[in-house]
Amino acid sequence: MGMGSGKGGASVNDNILKKVVLSYTYVSIWIFLSFSVIVFNKYILDRKMYNWSFPISLTMIHMAFCSFLAIVLVRVLKLVEPIGMSREVYLSSVVPIGALYSLSLWFSNSAYIYLSVSFIQMLKALMPVAVYSIGVSLNKEKFFPKTMANMIGISVGVAIAAYGEAKFDSWGVFLQLGAVAFEATRLVLIQILLTSKGITLNPITTLYYVAPCCLVFLTVPWLFVEFPVLKETSTFHLDYFVFGTNSLCAFALNLAVFLLIGKTSALTMNVAGVVKDWLLIAFSWSIIKDTVTPVNLLGYGLAFLGVCYYNHSKLQAMKLKEAQKKSAQADEEAGLLMEQRQERDGENLTGKSDSQA
Repeated sequence: MGMGSGKGGASVNDNILKKVVLSYTYVSIWIFLSFSVIVFNKYILDRKMYNWSFPISLTMIHMAFCSFLAIVLVRVLKLVEPIGMSREVYLSSVVPIGALYSLSLWFSNSAYIYLSVSFIQMLKALMPVAVYSIGVSLNKEKFFPKTMANMIGISVGVAIAAYGEAKFDSWGVFLQLGAVAFEATRLVLIQILLTSKGITLNPITTLYYVAPCCLVFLTVPWLFVEFPVLKETSTFHLDYFVFGTNSLCAFALNLAVFLLIGKTSALTMNVAGVVKDWLLIAFSWSIIKDTVTPVNLLGYGLAFLGVCYYNHSKLQAMKLKEAQKKSAQADEEAGLLMEQRQERDGENLTGKSDSQA
């Protein structure tokens, strides 16, 4: 008995250890790829590095590459099942999300030309504030004074970090805040336009449906903003190794998101994102030699605490919802058992009365 239970306990512990190791592996892969894409984009766009300041063109290269690979995975290799989607649903739901995604990517990539990697990560801490505020305004989130106070705290922290920024650029800040606003709106609209209709897209099917749409939307500003400049720059030749590797990293990041959320949860990705931000700030300061001031760190530290508290609150809410769901299921099962017992008792009484008669 003792040996059997010991083996069973060891097996359970091995399974738990395996899950923990796999979770940390997925988190590490996602952090590495996300880190790589951000630093790679900065390297290409920064005027002091590769000096190719065409963010719309870079985003279009990413979207064309991701569209091609997504189509191969879905249509040719059939590794991922496409979603049954009508033309009306695509036009009314996917197209607006694609438009917002293209604007978010364009603005965020443009910000790398004007701002340091460390400061951009600090500004990105406003994402929960934007998502919650837009969610409340569109009646997707409930307003809670306590949550809004936390959002104000995050905003104050980011404002202090901006005040302490050594190389503050107002246009760069405008671009990054615009990117945050567009991305937050996209995330809320996904819930309204897709999730509410029972349509769930993983990162591969998202690229399959959204990336071609983004490519079309980005073509419009590209024709007016960057194409005339590129046309005059006759000396430029596309470096297939640099841009191919960069695009491959961007696509691999989407696969890593698919793995991370599929094997853990979206909340795990949010927590991992906080770790990644601190690593990027450290990298920006130590390797790229960006200036990070004490006021920067103080402000971001305050925002970081606010984001951690927000993630903790979301985790508690998820646990409570899960507990309520299990409780409701248990009550339903208990009710069914009671009904079955009453039916059996009724049948037994009927059988007894018939035999007595």
